Amino acid sequence: MGNILIRGATVLTMESSDSVFEDGEIAIAGDRIASAGPRGSAPEGFSPEKIIDGSGKVVMPGFVNSHTHAAMTLFRGYADDMPLMKWLSEKIWPAEERLQPEDIYWGTMLCCLEMIKSGTTSFADMYFEMDMVARAVEECGMRACLSRGMIGVAPTARKAVEESAALVEQWHGGANGRIRVMFGPHAPYTCPPDYLKEVIGLAGRYGVGIHMHVSETGDEVEQIKSMYGTSPVKYLDSLGLFELPVLAAHCVHLDESDIEILASKKVGIAHCPESNMKLASGVSPVARLINSGAPVGLGTDGAASNNNLDMFEEMHCASLLQKVTAGDPTVLPSYTALKLATAGGAQAIGFPDLGLLKPGMKADLIMIEFNKPHLCPRHDVMAHLVYSARSADVDTVVIDGEIVMEGRKVLTMDEDEVMNRAQLHAFRLAGEKG
Repeated sequence: MGNILIRGATVLTMESSDSVFEDGEIAIAGDRIASAGPRGSAPEGFSPEKIIDGSGKVVMPGFVNSHTHAAMTLFRGYADDMPLMKWLSEKIWPAEERLQPEDIYWGTMLCCLEMIKSGTTSFADMYFEMDMVARAVEECGMRACLSRGMIGVAPTARKAVEESAALVEQWHGGANGRIRVMFGPHAPYTCPPDYLKEVIGLAGRYGVGIHMHVSETGDEVEQIKSMYGTSPVKYLDSLGLFELPVLAAHCVHLDESDIEILASKKVGIAHCPESNMKLASGVSPVARLINSGAPVGLGTDGAASNNNLDMFEEMHCASLLQKVTAGDPTVLPSYTALKLATAGGAQAIGFPDLGLLKPGMKADLIMIEFNKPHLCPRHDVMAHLVYSARSADVDTVVIDGEIVMEGRKVLTMDEDEVMNRAQLHAFRLAGEKG
């Protein structure tokens, strides 16, 4: 890794809503930010091997996609406009039974390609054949928190435990620290208490966290209440789950006591507004969660239920959805939406040294071309990023101090090969001819 100097850009450090440097400069030393501030703020004696002209561009932390299922890019557009359980039981689960390791690899490569081109530098993933996912992440240069999905009521329940432990042992801290691993019990309604207690024990023994779907639908809440007499959040809390670092996906149907538990236990929450809207799961009380002090990030969910991995769209929808639900246009303003997509997501998935541009933080950042009609005039850069910008505006992506995209050309993979191979694998899974 060589030293890089980005000069002349508008720099959003995301430390506060007014931490913006119009003629800014960022110095990158190896995999870390050495400085971020006005022009001339690089450390004395800093010697860059590469200088990037940031004129007309905005530099900000890379997006953190806090919940997805990467290889489900292969099912994009395959099962649309269906209720969640019908979508799963009639379309997704039968197709997933045909998945082979190479399908997972190429589906993940397609996911990573899409995320890099839209400014995402880190993501939290839950699926299976996770060694294939880890291999793709290592090769493309991204950063990820990986979990092997575990369904305790399935015939593969024991296999999932063994594969999860093997994933931790092989990949936690892998790819020069870019990969971390969590255990991934799917949801309270698919993992009985004894199974969850075993997973909690294993996660504690290995010193890793847990990634889980929680309170995604009203049906789930009613099912858990009928089985255990309480809400999913209180049920999981009674098992001791929240004594560990937890990433809880969705958290749509919550009462005030649920919110209090999640905030007090600092449970990371992955808010997935587009998926929740598309599957008609409901609207997460994100504003209340944020006000309570819970760490909240944004996620896209899988491309089969979104149908893209675009964090610009996710920010836009999150902000507008909270405003119209609350009947208050001041709810979830642009800075807060940006924070959810960067520092909030980093905190939620357990990467505390991401999401801000300040000395000592990891050098994961993106450069956005602002010389575009839809971003003119520049009254408010943060508002433009949330309400006007598009994924195609991302010009350059740096992850761990390495340039992985420059001038919209991804440097770590062959884009045409990835799309062609993914297309072939997707057609095979759907029983279609390419």
